[in-house]
Amino acid sequence: MSVSSFLKSRSLRMESALEAALDRCAGAPPELMEAMRYSLLGGGKRLRPALALTACELICGTEEPALPAACAVEMIHCYSLIHDDLPAMDNDDIRRGKPSAHKRFSEATAILAGDALQTLAFEILSDTRDIRQIVTLAKAAGAEGMAGGQILDMTAEKKRLTLEELQHLHACKTGALIRASLELGALAANADEKQLAAFTSYGTHLGLLFQITDDILDVEGDAAVLGKSVGKDALSEKMTYPQLLGMEEARRLAEDAANKARQTLEVFGERAHILRNLVLYILHRNH
Repeated sequence: MSVSSFLKSRSLRMESALEAALDRCAGAPPELMEAMRYSLLGGGKRLRPALALTACELICGTEEPALPAACAVEMIHCYSLIHDDLPAMDNDDIRRGKPSAHKRFSEATAILAGDALQTLAFEILSDTRDIRQIVTLAKAAGAEGMAGGQILDMTAEKKRLTLEELQHLHACKTGALIRASLELGALAANADEKQLAAFTSYGTHLGLLFQITDDILDVEGDAAVLGKSVGKDALSEKMTYPQLLGMEEARRLAEDAANKARQTLEVFGERAHILRNLVLYILHRNH
């Protein structure tokens, strides 16, 4: 199976699972439900839930135990995108090829839709009764993870960071949730310590790779293909890998991260071929 087919099949599976998860909120105000559905359904690569499902299947032979985690991690991701797009943050009008939530509805509605998706994520994950999964997702989304990374990103505007500082910023903002997705899938499958450590390492390198390619696409990408604005980093004077290192060195760093990610999968042998191919897919992606 090709990586694009793999992601499409996982995306279709997630669409129905997320639809079902939203049914828990049937009693919510219609305006709020509309904004939640608008942001959560019908778009996105579903990379993070795909990672959770695949890690689980690789360990125990089925993806089913990781379905709550996959839904939860995608809800956290979508909530973060809603809030990132707000005027007080990245001020982006386009997300996944359509108006951002605050443009389609209102800023207040967008904020509340994000809040509701965040809390729904933990409600769903609590069905597992696995405190390890709940803590893993909370830490990845919180002050030392995604939220902390967003603050670091905002305060770094118009500043020149060292490579170490830039990597730490993105290990929090982008990498934490990618890493947690794999860890959640592994925990759902009762992975042993060696397997869990391998997924943590793979997720760390994959997160770095994803961010570098994201930075490159903001310079060279096509907005129509990406489904979001390009050139925003330069306009905001944000520090990126191409800006800090130059495009050639940024590409070399991406290739290094890709090689390291693939090496961490040796413990799984040939069974991890789709995750190895996913690394190359991300390295050469155009969206």
